[in-house]
Amino acid sequence: MSTRPNRFTFSRSAGSANRPYGRSTRGGYSSYRNYKPQNRLGDDITRFIKKAAEITPYSQFIPQNSFADFLISDILKQNIKNLGYSQPTQIQDQAIEPILSGQDLIGLAATGTGKTAAFLIPILDKLYKDKSQKAVIIAPTRELALQINDELHGLARGMQVYSTIIIGGANMNRQVFELRRNPQVVIATPGRLKDLINRKIIYLEDYATFVLDEVDLMVDIGFIGDIKFFISYLPQKRQSLFFSATISSKVTDVLRTFVNDNPVQISVKKQETSENVEQNVIHVTSRDKKVDQLHDLLIQDGFDKVLIFGRTKHGVEKLNRELTDRGFKTGAIHGNKTQGHRQKVLASFKQNNIKILLATDVASRGLDIDNVSHVINYDLPETYQDYIHRIGRTGRLDKKGIALTFVE
Repeated sequence: MSTRPNRFTFSRSAGSANRPYGRSTRGGYSSYRNYKPQNRLGDDITRFIKKAAEITPYSQFIPQNSFADFLISDILKQNIKNLGYSQPTQIQDQAIEPILSGQDLIGLAATGTGKTAAFLIPILDKLYKDKSQKAVIIAPTRELALQINDELHGLARGMQVYSTIIIGGANMNRQVFELRRNPQVVIATPGRLKDLINRKIIYLEDYATFVLDEVDLMVDIGFIGDIKFFISYLPQKRQSLFFSATISSKVTDVLRTFVNDNPVQISVKKQETSENVEQNVIHVTSRDKKVDQLHDLLIQDGFDKVLIFGRTKHGVEKLNRELTDRGFKTGAIHGNKTQGHRQKVLASFKQNNIKILLATDVASRGLDIDNVSHVINYDLPETYQDYIHRIGRTGRLDKKGIALTFVE
């Protein structure tokens, strides 16, 4: 592939981020101020500029427990070891014991903190020791539900604890068949789960453990009514686990009806964005040349595994075709793709068969993909919260990542 002259322009370094920007610069800040959702994002461009912190042994979390300390079955401990989990993350260190003891829990945790294993490990131990127990886990997106199921399979190896996925975009008859096999764990998205409840295929009163994951997103995208609907069908005697990156007033309303009195409350969210992510902006010199600027980035050294976010399904598909025509190995996921296609593309990206994944915000929450070197916001997100979750796909745990945002 031929190398084109560099046309992209990085903003000033984070060290100069506190100095004011001009109100009208060619191809720069003045265009950004006219962007439609500016009132939701705010018009402070320095929010997209931040140096990554140095990772030192002194800044790393030191857990109070080891996985060997937890009162869980030996087979589960072995599976944890086989997956390469060396020590608990902060949310795991604080959440596993209360969940094992049967307490309700509210976990406020940023993306990439290991919260999925924090609730799966104690749930699997309970189900392994008592085969009559059942759990239902609700997640906002199909991709997150599938990812939870994948992690469950690794942790449950040899334990004879079975799960099924209940999500839209997949064959409902097959899901009904799997439910009739009486799995101990159901992992669901709200729309399909509500449909099957109304069809009297699944009865939530049979599930004594109930998990809501990424609740703030479910509220944001309009599922608050469905959540209250699910809660109305749950047994009075249950264990409720609630995980969210943020807790707004609407989320608080859900909390009041969801958990019992005196739940354990854990917060491991110290800052909005990961300290491991280097953030910067790219000023678009010309809208017609925007894709050229992206091209010139992608051919640079170090852009090894790149996740690119666009605002619309049409825009993502168009950009995917353009990059493919230029010789890049890419894939795209968005709402117009079938679930099978989305799973296949995600698997190719995770296995490094393609180096560039383009997506709408369907991929901004919960997805745990190893070694994403860069997140590129080709289109600005609707809100700053969306920005936080997008860039959380890189710089996960103790790894560094880079987030770049195109600003017209």
